[in-house]
Amino acid sequence: DQAETVLLGLARGSGTRSLSGMAAVSGRNGRYRRPFLQLDRQTARTACLAQSLPVWDDPHNSDPSFTRSRLRHEGLPALEKSLGKGVVEALARTAQLSRDDADALDAWADDAERAVRAAPSGDGPGGLDVRKLAALPPAIRRRVLRRAAVAAGSPAGSLFARHIEEMDRLVTDWHGQGAINLPGRVEVRRRCGNLVIRRGDEAAAGH
Repeated sequence: DQAETVLLGLARGSGTRSLSGMAAVSGRNGRYRRPFLQLDRQTARTACLAQSLPVWDDPHNSDPSFTRSRLRHEGLPALEKSLGKGVVEALARTAQLSRDDADALDAWADDAERAVRAAPSGDGPGGLDVRKLAALPPAIRRRVLRRAAVAAGSPAGSLFARHIEEMDRLVTDWHGQGAINLPGRVEVRRRCGNLVIRRGDEAAAGH
């Protein structure tokens, strides 16, 4: 499962967080737990049989209409045939390394987000300070931009890399272009040295 998640993230061109796969503990207050995430399927099945525990096979896992199922039964075996055994384990290690990196970058982005926030004043609407944003490493800056967009009302599941790249250009490659529109009717505009990110109805009211 972990190896498949990493490959699916690679196919989408996703970032480090997506490549980190599934967490052993996730959800509010650690609601979801995956204690056997590091075990391969055969080991888990053998342990269940040894203890007379019933094994249930999800029928979706063998349904070729699902991308993950095709990857499991066609993609991964083809990779192991071409690259040799150990591909699954290597992908799982990649997930853990990516998770460690993503956690560190997210913590850095937490501090950076607070540092680049600009308070509203008589000369400007507030938002994110463009000069400070431009000084950040790209990986941190894009995290800050994504968080700001989600906080403004853009659905996280509809916010893709191309949206963040468009926002980033307002910081690093600005030549007078106008506002851009994000999912959730969120508008991003460069104004008075700040990047202003807010819902379209709020932006209209501000004008």
